[in-house]
Amino acid sequence: MSAPGTQRPPHDTRFYLTCIGIGLVAGVLSGLFGVGGGTVIVPFLIMFLHFDQRLAAGTSLAAIVPTATVGVISYAVTGSVAWIPALLLALGAVFGAQIGTWLLPRLSLTVLRWAFVGFLVAVIVSLFLVIPSRDAELVLTWGSGAALVVVGLGTGILSGLIGVGGGIIVVPMLMVLFGTSDLVAKGTSLLMMIPAAVSGTFGNIRRGNVDLVAAAVVGVAACTTTALGAWIATLVDPFVGNVLFAVYLAFIAVQMGVRAWRGRRRPA
Repeated sequence: MSAPGTQRPPHDTRFYLTCIGIGLVAGVLSGLFGVGGGTVIVPFLIMFLHFDQRLAAGTSLAAIVPTATVGVISYAVTGSVAWIPALLLALGAVFGAQIGTWLLPRLSLTVLRWAFVGFLVAVIVSLFLVIPSRDAELVLTWGSGAALVVVGLGTGILSGLIGVGGGIIVVPMLMVLFGTSDLVAKGTSLLMMIPAAVSGTFGNIRRGNVDLVAAAVVGVAACTTTALGAWIATLVDPFVGNVLFAVYLAFIAVQMGVRAWRGRRRPA
């Protein structure tokens, strides 16, 4: 059942071709950067298929589940997944998402968006200061384990507040704060987001905020190119990878800044 006021485009040839195109692009970016691809899927669904924001976000989250799964397998083949740290991050993210959704009606969304833009700018700068070694590993101690839960908690809160995926936060944090290699950071990030995406998808289905056909087509299409993106990531020099990721984060920061500008309170 659709949520009240939710409009869905007809499932015609244009619909399917558009979903396939969106999935192909999202899959490459997901594998290359260790993100879910929602920062591409959501605006493209709104732009090209005229989904409303909630339907686009719910559909994107559902499509991320198979996409991230293929990404994890691709990185796991080369040993670039830290399994226990990913579970610790996911644990924090699950609780953080509940806090974020609770805080959402109580905080200014415009202020949050501008704060997140500032956070992304700081991350972009740090990516040019810290170049990860491909041989670096995520050393798990009681202290680092607790820190991972805290990072996951913060990621979940931001996800619940402004709808961003975990990858754009977790990947740079693992590299900058934990000294993890870029490949391990990406593989671990993809694994972390699967439980949260599954949980969120069930909730969105109950609320009628998922176009299951679109999610399936986008997700399947993305699966065909996710491994390609992960393979490209292994070929790219770590510094070049940081530069590319910084460009991607800048794209997201501009998107968020535009939303914050449009949503600002105008004087009466």
